[in-house]
Amino acid sequence: MQRVYEELTSAFRRNSGYLSQASYERIVKKHTTLFEDADTLFILLQASGYPIIYKDKKYCLETYFTPYKNQKYCVIDIETNGSKPESAQVIEVGAVMVQNGKIIDRFESFVACTFIPEYITKVTGISPEDLMDAPSRLEVLTKLREFLDDAIFVAHNANFDYGFLNHSFDHFGLGTIGNQKLCSIDLARRTIESKRYGLAYLGETLELGEHIQHRAFSDALVTSKLLDLSFKNLPKYVNSTDELLCFSISSRKERTLKK
Repeated sequence: MQRVYEELTSAFRRNSGYLSQASYERIVKKHTTLFEDADTLFILLQASGYPIIYKDKKYCLETYFTPYKNQKYCVIDIETNGSKPESAQVIEVGAVMVQNGKIIDRFESFVACTFIPEYITKVTGISPEDLMDAPSRLEVLTKLREFLDDAIFVAHNANFDYGFLNHSFDHFGLGTIGNQKLCSIDLARRTIESKRYGLAYLGETLELGEHIQHRAFSDALVTSKLLDLSFKNLPKYVNSTDELLCFSISSRKERTLKK
């Protein structure tokens, strides 16, 4: 499904946020199986968090038109007992939902786990006893999937959290993540001058508040404050959510041409 998300987004951007029925079907049919037609894939796209709607006989990418200030952002951090999702698992999840510069919802939970390497306990402070009576992976991941809805997925070094959760969701039959992704490191590098861009360093030097490093909710909360600060430093030509996403991965040359 990741190929579908990527190809659709590229096509939407080439066509001012809209796709005709024929254009949409041409893209999704390349990824259709015997059990999925174009309409079924549309339902799956929406269920995965991909911001697509059907309006006036055309398909529309909502983030292309939504002002970035009005967009919902799910700022997520996870702690795991290893680096590879194939052999490790999530042990803690923290997330805040942000819109119009305010936190409108929050989610945090330990995750049941039978094994934590000693070095993980040293880094996170999470012990096996903390996870003994925690909810199961399926329960926590299901609730997180519902919490995420169709918001923009935000994390510091987003590729890790996104990739790990995407594998975990798929493993438990919750589908892949179709939510569009924003890395707060990428955005900070384009909006904030700093010697380093690690979350701990930025949190301290920018005075983003109390921070317990390597604890999921605390990391997510500090990241949400960093996101808010980055928004205040955006250039004036960034207005929509899609423009924000493109700006966050833009080259210096691209940004210079837009000034």
